[in-house]
Amino acid sequence: MADIQLGSHTVKSHGVKVAKFHMHDWIILLLLGVIEIILNVIEPFHRFVGKDMMTDLKYPLKSNTVPFWAVPMIGIVLPLVIFLAIYYRRRDVYDLHHAILGLLFSVLITGVITDAIKDGVGRPRPDFFWRCFPDGKEDYDNVTTNVRCHGEHSVIKEGHKSFPSGHSSWSFAGLGFLSWYLAGKIQAFDRRGHVAKLCIVFLPLLLASLVAISRVDDYWHHWQDVFAGGLLVLSTTICCKWLGAACIFPDVGGRPEQCSSDSHCESSQHRAIGDRCWLYPRRRRTTTRDRHDKFKGTAGHRGRWQTIKGLHVMRAVGHPTSSANLFRFPS
Repeated sequence: MADIQLGSHTVKSHGVKVAKFHMHDWIILLLLGVIEIILNVIEPFHRFVGKDMMTDLKYPLKSNTVPFWAVPMIGIVLPLVIFLAIYYRRRDVYDLHHAILGLLFSVLITGVITDAIKDGVGRPRPDFFWRCFPDGKEDYDNVTTNVRCHGEHSVIKEGHKSFPSGHSSWSFAGLGFLSWYLAGKIQAFDRRGHVAKLCIVFLPLLLASLVAISRVDDYWHHWQDVFAGGLLVLSTTICCKWLGAACIFPDVGGRPEQCSSDSHCESSQHRAIGDRCWLYPRRRRTTTRDRHDKFKGTAGHRGRWQTIKGLHVMRAVGHPTSSANLFRFPS
């Protein structure tokens, strides 16, 4: 059977069909966006702030070095531009779709977690004094010594959202996903010792780190807030494994290949997309033989589908049909 390249399938030919196939994922993504909006509208918890606590909350009230509108540009738009550039080079609608879906899931899951914690904790920002008392005249309750703010409501509300840092979590979620994506595209972990590839992978993380540092320099966050926001990038790794595995980790065998006959679509591993039938290979456990063959360079290569003795198999190109090189499916 002749090899069939997925790169020949573009957004125009298969984009809508692939999106419909993942319709439930997009619906969940929309619900996450609604939850994110609600979390930004509701009032956060107003934590007790006594007179003695104000000593550490008198940092000057400054403007943002990285404004709020710039965070989506850095964490979402910038990776999207890179995804589109790679798509126009490879013409692989599957790679583009999974990359966009994984990026949006990564950012929105991180955003929901971040804003939920912000509203629940209600930690005051380092500049809370000037948000609460813009004229510098302090006012405290005579019994509880809690603050009685007379500043602008929206400014005070934002002053109770210090922990964790939203700029940090959003930046690391989007640019962290981009780092994983680039690592897969340039094969940064191929054990060949190309340090230049690692430099490319670390560039997005460096940009995210600079955004996080700016939050401390602007006195909008304590250093613990930025550190915790950066840790939320773990959700990016989860999304990469769920949605971006096919384009980030090529060895997982999650990419579809076209079947030799549409009759194969009757199997649970075969799915019809448009007028063609595609086979989604099963993942199997890695054995000692697999690791040994991969070390010798006899596995982990892109294969081709063939029919051998009544079995629909994938054989690694350029290697014999041994049991370690075959993914067997009934024909």
